[in-house]
Amino acid sequence: MKKRVSYFVSRKSLLVWLSALVMTASAVLRIAYSCGKGADAATVWFQIVLPVAACLIFVLMILLGGQERFYRTAIPAFLLAIYYSVRVSAVLTSLSLRFVFWVAYLAIAGFYAMTVSGRVRNNWALVLLLAAGIGVLAYTHRSVFSGANWSARVGFLPELLFLTGGLFAVLAMQPHADGKYHPTWGDRVDGRKLRSLDPVQVVANYIMPTRVGASNFVRDSVEITAMERYIREKRRAGLTSFGITHVFLAAYVRTVAKYPALNRFLSGQQVYSRGDDIQFCMMVKEEMSTDAAESAMKLHLTQTDSVEEIYRKMNEQVTRIKEASDASDFDKTAKLLSLIPGVVFKFVVWVLKVMDYFGLLPKFLLEVSPFHGSIFFTSMGSLGIPPIVHHLYDFGNLPVFCAFGCKYRKNEIDLDGNLVQRKYVDFTVNTDERICDGFYFATALKHMKKLLQHPERLDEPLDEVVKDVD
Repeated sequence: MKKRVSYFVSRKSLLVWLSALVMTASAVLRIAYSCGKGADAATVWFQIVLPVAACLIFVLMILLGGQERFYRTAIPAFLLAIYYSVRVSAVLTSLSLRFVFWVAYLAIAGFYAMTVSGRVRNNWALVLLLAAGIGVLAYTHRSVFSGANWSARVGFLPELLFLTGGLFAVLAMQPHADGKYHPTWGDRVDGRKLRSLDPVQVVANYIMPTRVGASNFVRDSVEITAMERYIREKRRAGLTSFGITHVFLAAYVRTVAKYPALNRFLSGQQVYSRGDDIQFCMMVKEEMSTDAAESAMKLHLTQTDSVEEIYRKMNEQVTRIKEASDASDFDKTAKLLSLIPGVVFKFVVWVLKVMDYFGLLPKFLLEVSPFHGSIFFTSMGSLGIPPIVHHLYDFGNLPVFCAFGCKYRKNEIDLDGNLVQRKYVDFTVNTDERICDGFYFATALKHMKKLLQHPERLDEPLDEVVKDVD
């Protein structure tokens, strides 16, 4: 993965709080100065509401998201550029001059966006630009400081303050030095946008717009003699409820460590990577009866998790769901949504889909949603039936659905010509073919099957965690 500069601001910095203070003061003074003055709707929206909103949005962004998403302060910067352009256009009669000022202000905002996004590798040019802007503004209004016209002084201060606030924020900028990837434009809360994919793959995402229409499935079986022996060893070691589900999940996690494209997803016709966050989803019944309630479970795993760690995380979640006296977060959310009248509910779902398309769903909804994750597992073995071929969901972004069935015996002829009886488990995998090509999927699934056939390899140290492409 290519290294790039990623800036942040810390709430521990005095400059950040000074920036927030003067930006807020700019908004307050602008409102105070405008009170009692008559104005038409256009003036109110573009000369008062727009700059006030930009200043307050800037404050919220640096205080709440400055650590990871400081680049988003480019949004209020563009809003302020529009404000200045509209303001200048109101006093200029020449269309050519208006055009020049619009281009100039938007170019300044664009340079700010490039700097805070890391495309410009240092911030000194932006510091000089903002300092020059403050100097020019102060010089052109120097008469305000020497005169006794307090109204003019109050009217000038909001402009000076928001430029000063921007300067403080830029001075507080620091590059991330932890070597990790940090979000930038185009990324989602739950994934990093992949920008170096093959053009054919990019086009295919628009030709096949739905997940169901782009799904492929494979059915296979695995001989489980070694797996059953491995399960018995783990149970003797204290993992008393260790079973086939844990082996399948551990094998998939280890496969993702070598083939990271399995941990991608597609949303808004763009492909994203979840990186080190493998989100495992599963439905859990409180008890094995037809009328028992079931709830969604979501685990957050990493490629380096051991079999024991996976077992512990999964069992903690299952136990919490089965023993909980109240509903899970998913159940509470579903119950709340079910109270919405049918016609309105269809509109709400449409809004959620649009928000998800543009990556605007809040993180708490993504966390409780079983439709957003890396893989959905379902076990038919406890039901005593073969694995079903489960469809993928068009809502959400879950790209892989895996099901395995009950154990069964099969008579075979061994290499010496003797009749032997072996145990097997069938499994099905339904995949969204848009996240990677068929050869990649086939190679990854063959690797996973080898791990299922030789589960003792899951206890071996992980040689390397392969990172996904840019």
